[in-house]
Amino acid sequence: MPNTVFTKPLHVLALILMAVMTFAISACQPTDSNQADSASSTDWSCQSHTAPFAYSACHIQSDLLTDERYSLQLFWQSSDSSTPLLTFDNLLNILPSPQSLKFAMNAGMYNENYAPIGYTVIKSEEIRALNLKEGGGNFHLLPNGVLWWDKSGKVQITESNALAKQLKDGSAQPWYATQSGPMLVINDAIHPQFNPDSSSAKIRNGIGVCSDGSLQFVNSEAPVTFYHFAALFKDELKCPNALFLDGGIASALYAPTIDKHDKKEMGVMIGLVENKD
Repeated sequence: MPNTVFTKPLHVLALILMAVMTFAISACQPTDSNQADSASSTDWSCQSHTAPFAYSACHIQSDLLTDERYSLQLFWQSSDSSTPLLTFDNLLNILPSPQSLKFAMNAGMYNENYAPIGYTVIKSEEIRALNLKEGGGNFHLLPNGVLWWDKSGKVQITESNALAKQLKDGSAQPWYATQSGPMLVINDAIHPQFNPDSSSAKIRNGIGVCSDGSLQFVNSEAPVTFYHFAALFKDELKCPNALFLDGGIASALYAPTIDKHDKKEMGVMIGLVENKD
């Protein structure tokens, strides 16, 4: 009887110790290839949020675009350059088979023919010259700006007049560029013409280059004012520079990982592409 009382707890304790040791050893083992691939997906992701208002955001880590498998691209016309693509479905149809579109949204503003109204560069070819004119509408709510990146994949948002100087002295050599307006955040300050008490709330989308070098592509799912949309980039997402892309019926998002696939028509599109070769 005394032997029975003491040997059973010791036996249980031994089993527990063996289980703990097995877990510790396995935790130190390298992951298999599938797990590693899954972990790499943290370099980009799309998520839906409910606060401070409903919005969807796709995030790219700063070093992802130096990986030859990935590229950020602008798309506008069909492969024969005769007609605008207009929709995400048409874009998906023209992508070469080794490539896959991870997410996309509308880019710079466009006219009634779906042609860009601001500076547009696609693979170093200037499609539309830098637009420094004054006028009405959101595009001309100055300062406006340009989202652009060079061939190395370094992405920047630059106020339009500042970029004009960089283009002139050769310090900026865009591989891709799209101009829109207004700027939402300029050097960590909200656009000076935005009113925090404004009641003009609309669906809006934009992009921010954040303090850690990452990119945030945001599409509001609920109407929001310019001020509060800009505040999201500045205060919540920590993006010292952000650019409004468009709003209302022109805001569109393709993000299959969060079940977003807008069917709207648009001009230039921006998308993250993975080359699976």
